Amino acid sequence: MHKYTFKPNENMAVAQAYDVNASYKDLCAVCDAIRYTTTDDALRLLDDIIAKKMPIPFRKFNKHMGARHELHGRKGAFPVGAAKEVKKVVINAIANAEQKGLDTSNVMIAYATANKTHIERRYPSKGSLSWGRGMYGFAARVHSDIEYAKIEIALAEPEAIGKKPVKPRFMRAYAAKETKLSDTKQKKKTAQQQQQAAQTQTAKQAKT
Repeated sequence: MHKYTFKPNENMAVAQAYDVNASYKDLCAVCDAIRYTTTDDALRLLDDIIAKKMPIPFRKFNKHMGARHELHGRKGAFPVGAAKEVKKVVINAIANAEQKGLDTSNVMIAYATANKTHIERRYPSKGSLSWGRGMYGFAARVHSDIEYAKIEIALAEPEAIGKKPVKPRFMRAYAAKETKLSDTKQKKKTAQQQQQAAQTQTAKQAKT
């Protein structure tokens, strides 16, 4: 078993994944987005990232990254692969919390981080040509490295760690936007129903 980079206490339910073939930079951004949120909000956000409905902000590693209007002009993206990997660890942590006897309806993500573990060099298959050399041999390092990362998630009840769960600003703005769109659709649907009812009433009066 791989050791954790922090010291979990008896009030925490922890889970980890190592040798994850994903960008640790994207994993760090996803962990930053779900840290100190409830598990329900975290899973909802991860599902929205996977479905490409909600981007998350990238505070670092955002060179040449476009700004998102959903984030009010902040730079962000949809790290789908990283979100899928983090979601697996969160689900595993929830299962560990249930087994430990914690109230899963009242737990929050107390710790979430990702780190690069090691880099492996990928070699070309037999018979393939090396990069630009016209002969058999090793592939260039800059083209073929495989980077592996490690994910660590810890769940705890707010009273146990002395913190309250928070909802990030971009999640609040997204929720307000979804509510506004839902209200607009409902008003439009009601207006269409009233118009159809008026047309039906007019047609009945014309027949009589």
